[in-house]
Amino acid sequence: MKKGIHPEYHTISVKMTDGTVFETRTTWGKAGDTMALDIDPKSHPAWTGGSARLMDTGGRVSKFKNKYAGLGF
Repeated sequence: MKKGIHPEYHTISVKMTDGTVFETRTTWGKAGDTMALDIDPKSHPAWTGGSARLMDTGGRVSKFKNKYAGLGF
């Protein structure tokens, strides 16, 4: 393996949406940084069976529904 061409591999903390924290190794950020997740397997509808809803921050879902409201979906 060539020296000096690979990114630094270090340990960071990952904070889940429910506040739990775990450590993992990654090339993201700097050693000791904390990554806070907005969506994770505990809150994403794909893993929770659809009970949670994603926030429409950009208004795109509303714009889509208004545009195609009369098509009878």
